[in-house]
Amino acid sequence: MTAPVIEIEIEDDAWEIVPEVEARVVAAAAAALHDAGGAVVVLLTDDAAVQDLNARFRGKDRPTNVLSFPAPETARPHRGDLVLAYGVCAAEAAEQGKTIADHLSHLVVHGVLHLLGRDHEDDAEAEAMEAEERAILATLGVADPYAGER
Repeated sequence: MTAPVIEIEIEDDAWEIVPEVEARVVAAAAAALHDAGGAVVVLLTDDAAVQDLNARFRGKDRPTNVLSFPAPETARPHRGDLVLAYGVCAAEAAEQGKTIADHLSHLVVHGVLHLLGRDHEDDAEAEAMEAEERAILATLGVADPYAGER
């Protein structure tokens, strides 16, 4: 299997506060892709851009932390695109007592798992997805992001 290809576009300079932001995104996405392989595009942008996308594609006129846009099967090896909003992510990290760097890693892993077809619509799916996220993040040295919720 070939190594995953992770493309990163930084549209909001606020993301530059994250140490080694591009390396962190690549590591998180590659760890989540693991055996699945493929390519992912990650856009690091601002709340307004994410709000616009969320309104247009999900009918929710508000910013959110991460949006996942899975690619169709015919686009393989491209798995899809992730879009992250700096303001929402930074606020969540502060509220949860996490570094923005660790929160970014978590959200990239979470988003890639969505691109791979994982979901959290019911309790069983949520437990399975969270367990997978914890295992992947542990390989990256990121603490359990759900520890405070238990």
